[in-house]
Amino acid sequence: MTDIHATAIVSEGAEIDSGCSVGPYTCIGPNVTLGKNSRVGSHVVIDGYTELGENNTVYQFASVGAAPQDTKWQGEPTRLVIGNNNVIREYVTVQPGLEQFGGITRVGNENLLMACCHIAHDVVMGNQNWVANSAALAGHVEVGSHVIFAGLSGAHQFCRIGDNAFISAGSMVAQDVPPYCLVQGDRARLKSINKIGLERAGFTQERIVEIQRIFKMLFVSKESLEKKISDVEVKYSDSFYAKKLIEFIKSSERGIVSWRRSNKR
Repeated sequence: MTDIHATAIVSEGAEIDSGCSVGPYTCIGPNVTLGKNSRVGSHVVIDGYTELGENNTVYQFASVGAAPQDTKWQGEPTRLVIGNNNVIREYVTVQPGLEQFGGITRVGNENLLMACCHIAHDVVMGNQNWVANSAALAGHVEVGSHVIFAGLSGAHQFCRIGDNAFISAGSMVAQDVPPYCLVQGDRARLKSINKIGLERAGFTQERIVEIQRIFKMLFVSKESLEKKISDVEVKYSDSFYAKKLIEFIKSSERGIVSWRRSNKR
């Protein structure tokens, strides 16, 4: 059974699955799909061609699926697809894609989008990420999994954020952030590996030490990037983490955030 408040407006054509609840004064558009056991609070707007999976929770005053904030959008039926078990807090905005870039914004599973954060058009986000209060992801940003954006941080258009990265509070990311790394500052620069995040994610101390040594070889050394990559490929030829970091660096189009030279090694 569904529980839809008498003051909610659910448009004809919207698909509301079993076990869902929709709070007072919420508006759900005609092309919205809401998966099983999802809960939508009061005064929420879910619009556009938007699909939410199962067990999602959307808090009051959120705006999900409304038109992207880009003048190139001219009313095309672009999409927003959100997976399962996500929490979308107060005043969050999540917007669909643009047709010329594939027309879809994707948010994976078990993400926490905290109050007032913004997920722009054509963002692709993995699983189990935390986007803290008032953080903002611009259009076309790619986010891996197990990433944390601390409060008031932001990512420039087309940036990529690797798995298990940490974006410090107030940091403005203008280039790609490699996996396992912590960045800080405006503009954000590499500070260290995300040691606490890796520990919380279940990485063993042996693996953390390995990643730390690879990090120093790739980012702290003053050798040329080609030489550093070559040295790591030789020394850590069997390392999954070395291969992942090198692949990320080689595939970067915006370049990698730089090492903060004032850091203590």
